[in-house]
Amino acid sequence: MIITVVTAGMSTPSSTHLLGERLAKATADRLEASDQAVEVRTVEVRELASDLVNFLGTRVPSERLREAFDAVAQASGVIAVTPIWNASYSGLFKLFFDALEEGSLKGRPALLAATGGSARHSLAIDSALLPLFFYLKATVAPTAVFAATEDWGSDESGLDRRIERAGREFADLVAATPAPEASDEFAVVDFEQLLRG
Repeated sequence: MIITVVTAGMSTPSSTHLLGERLAKATADRLEASDQAVEVRTVEVRELASDLVNFLGTRVPSERLREAFDAVAQASGVIAVTPIWNASYSGLFKLFFDALEEGSLKGRPALLAATGGSARHSLAIDSALLPLFFYLKATVAPTAVFAATEDWGSDESGLDRRIERAGREFADLVAATPAPEASDEFAVVDFEQLLRG
């Protein structure tokens, strides 16, 4: 079973990356407890920024970008984590999901998470991420996780409990979801072929 973590943090170290790692560990722990073998793959969108921009102009993915797309397409479940800027996901995060092949997330379990400077940004998960993943036809896990700056290093914030709960629910969703079948619902016909009739 493959769990792919897509993170769009811009700094090193990154709280966005750390949240993705912790959610992946909680998910893997739950799956491994029921004797499921788990491989966790991580896609750092920051490292693919120039590849994504080139892809927009050429529609030809670099080898690194193709590997990232494959990591999502082959995943049993995807954990998507973004920093919140201006009340929404980062532009780089959106660019990655815009570049995915149509139908890549159809029927695939997705766990949504975000980081931000304060708790007032937490509604961005419902107002921005949720509509995006519904549009992409992902099966969204019931519990999302938002981590504000003040949540890190504070036992009282409940971040550990929220991560464990989200990981447990996501693992159960992944285990109960059959592998998505290949679909030609959004098959693209070559323009030259259309012109020939």
